[in-house]
Amino acid sequence: MRAAIVCGFLLTSLAAAAAQSAKVSSPDEQIQLVVEVPPSGPNAGWLSYEISYRGKPLIASSRLGLKLQGRPALGEKTTVLEATPISGTDSYRLLHGRASRIEHPWRGASIRTESAGGPLEIEVRAYNDGAALRYRLPAALNSFAVERELTQFQAAREGTSYPLILAGFRTSYEDNYVALPLSAIKPDYLVALPFTFEVPGVGWVSITEAHLEDWAGLYLVRPRGRTMEARLAPRLDQPQVAVVGKAPAQSPWRVLMIAAEACRLIESNLVTSLSPESRLADTSWIKPGKTSWSWWSGHFARDVAFQPGMNTETLKHYIDFSAEAGLPYCLIDAGWSGGPVGQGGGGRDITTWNERVNIPELLAYARSKKVGLWLWCHWSAVDAQMEKAFPLYEKWGVVGVKVDFMDRDDQQMVDFYHRVARKAAEHKLMVDFHGAFKPCGMMRYYPNVLTHEGVLGLEYLKWSNRATADHNVMIAFTRLLAGPLDYTPGGFENVPPAEFTPRNVNPTVPTTRAHQMALYVIFESGFQMLADYPGAYRASKELEFLKQVPVAWDETRGLGGRPGAYVSVARRQGDAWYIGTITGAEAREIEIPLGRILPAGRTYTAEIWADAPDAAVQPKNTVRTTQRVTADTRLRARLAPAGGHVIVLRPHQ
Repeated sequence: MRAAIVCGFLLTSLAAAAAQSAKVSSPDEQIQLVVEVPPSGPNAGWLSYEISYRGKPLIASSRLGLKLQGRPALGEKTTVLEATPISGTDSYRLLHGRASRIEHPWRGASIRTESAGGPLEIEVRAYNDGAALRYRLPAALNSFAVERELTQFQAAREGTSYPLILAGFRTSYEDNYVALPLSAIKPDYLVALPFTFEVPGVGWVSITEAHLEDWAGLYLVRPRGRTMEARLAPRLDQPQVAVVGKAPAQSPWRVLMIAAEACRLIESNLVTSLSPESRLADTSWIKPGKTSWSWWSGHFARDVAFQPGMNTETLKHYIDFSAEAGLPYCLIDAGWSGGPVGQGGGGRDITTWNERVNIPELLAYARSKKVGLWLWCHWSAVDAQMEKAFPLYEKWGVVGVKVDFMDRDDQQMVDFYHRVARKAAEHKLMVDFHGAFKPCGMMRYYPNVLTHEGVLGLEYLKWSNRATADHNVMIAFTRLLAGPLDYTPGGFENVPPAEFTPRNVNPTVPTTRAHQMALYVIFESGFQMLADYPGAYRASKELEFLKQVPVAWDETRGLGGRPGAYVSVARRQGDAWYIGTITGAEAREIEIPLGRILPAGRTYTAEIWADAPDAAVQPKNTVRTTQRVTADTRLRARLAPAGGHVIVLRPHQ
């Protein structure tokens, strides 16, 4: 036996028939990841890994590997495992997201293996907030086709999980998360990422992926016991395989966020840290911001001289509101573009406009008001016309595009996202991917991508009762962990949940107004909607908060909560902290731990927006107060059913 310890990395190399292993520890020594070839047991001879957290098993022995077409599995009957220790710090800046400057140290290993299917390389990393691994296909494999990914994630013990269960690989991510014992997930369920679960007595884990490029999107199934296993979205042209390419190549990172408390998962920057540096030399034109949006309220307006609808006069009304409220943008949604573009074009020509919506007139009007215009486009029209449309938009003065209805993440669609981001950047266009899969770190290497949908958002209240307070709490511990989400918050026509009825025009929301306000802190997005009709905001005192709340943050802290109950999140911009707290259907009173974010010995002024005492029956009502606080202040938040609470903390002058 030969053993060496380098930077928290332990490598053991034995004869091929005996155990082989490589162990990596996080910089704080709390997370340990072991890659091994067990000599016995269910994974005997298989390349496998396990993870412990704070000295306790978290992920039990789980297989690694890939099945390439025409070969035995890479990872099966592994005879060689040679590891080289590596370490580093991911140091970078983000234009938008949960932090602006990240210093993210890690320890890892680059591992070379030989198995029945040939050579396979694996890189593993342990951070203080999680672990990650990815596969590398060496040049010797030449052209390849991946039939299946064999990665497993076996929880060390039974606990509650929070899956998003989809009907198939061509299904949108717009559904409700559910709470299930891990072993109760049916074998035929297809689970989307992020996938969050608790290992009782040990910690919380959320599985997702980072740097999804030239590959297919990752899903999970539960074949048996507590084991989740990888599934890749199949190609459209070759459904028997998921990925085709030429080696050398690498997979996306398989990411495991790890924390002692569920709320601390929200702090993790793993997805962006594991993504490439920015590919844009000039980012000065990228301006995250808030927008007005006419689609949510339908053909609705009060006390106006025009007929509301998708027309020039209505859109000018929304541009006026953006200018009044200090919003930098106005989004023109579906219905502006011209006639048919032909097969595959989404039925519209996105290089022309129709007779109801005068795009040149709107652009000139918005320019006079210092408001930038975004245009909605169906993805298939973008695919057919972006080479012509995007240069044209730059010439017109359009600032961004909302691309919608992809609802896939196979290899070809992943390539489409990258072509859009790249071509949009060439023409100084920001991007909102709606009808999208979860974010995988693209915001770092294409920072003009401000947000993704990939969530059941507020829009569902126009035809269902599914975007509930409980759902909003659940999102914070699941979908939010992957990155920005285009939820479109800000519904100000608030009604008690028992009185809610879906309607398409002037829709209502079954949460309190303070709950909707808190979503602007909890749900990060570089392009954030004020979804409601301008009249819902103009007469409200809460508009003052919506004007000031940032869309890009310097720091994020999870303050409390758990799925199914409540969540409290603090985000900082400059020297001001914003704290958003929401509860599900149940009213509750919680203490906000100011000591987690405020330095000792300093006094802050707290501006507080809370549910009014009668908010359970009059959910539009809020109470605004101010007080001085310190890190030692015991500040309690009383939340109505489906309620919320917002605090803005600034150093006391």
